[in-house]
Amino acid sequence: MIESSKPVELVIFDCDGVLVDSERIAVRVQCEVGAALGWPLTEDEVVRHFIGRSHAAAWQVVASRLGDRVAAEWEQRFEQRHRELVDTELEPVDGIVEALAELDLPYCVASSGTHRKMRHTLGRTGLYERFEGRIFSAVEVAHGKPAPDLFLHAAQRMGFAPEVCAVVEDSGPGTRAARAAGMRCFGYTGGPTGADALTGPGTVLFSDMRQLPTLLRHAATTVITTG
Repeated sequence: MIESSKPVELVIFDCDGVLVDSERIAVRVQCEVGAALGWPLTEDEVVRHFIGRSHAAAWQVVASRLGDRVAAEWEQRFEQRHRELVDTELEPVDGIVEALAELDLPYCVASSGTHRKMRHTLGRTGLYERFEGRIFSAVEVAHGKPAPDLFLHAAQRMGFAPEVCAVVEDSGPGTRAARAAGMRCFGYTGGPTGADALTGPGTVLFSDMRQLPTLLRHAATTVITTG
């Protein structure tokens, strides 16, 4: 257990569901594809199995249940339909533009998504320029979320110690990764993931992105549990 009285010096944002409102689209498409390929899923099941996990981890979930051939078809159908909806429906997460404008700290993004995916989604929502040069993907590390590797990698590349970093996440694997990295965590509950999945030591839950700058300013002392 780490007790930190240091102010936050770096904010690490997840991408999907935190910067871009893509998780609602992803949940919808996973339900559609699952129904078509023989694994009907509820929205809660999609959140539990897929949200916050890397591309490789999601593929393995499907392959372990339906086999490699179906997993490959699932992946192809999902990516095509997801891209179509991103191009026509994707918006920034409500309040994130205002939050970034008010934020007076360095920030970056560390996501389970690929760089190609983030260029697309951040570009479609006008956010790419705000993060260009400070974008980190799970493909750069050995283990994706819920392992701490990605957040530790982002902090190291940005030049900050873990104990002065704060992570903004909307998924269970993401919040667990932040805690394992010894970082303070802010769990955004305004998306499809319920608060129960985000709750844990050292994690502050909030539902409106406009609250984030104030929460970060008041985050001087937080108990963080690692492991």
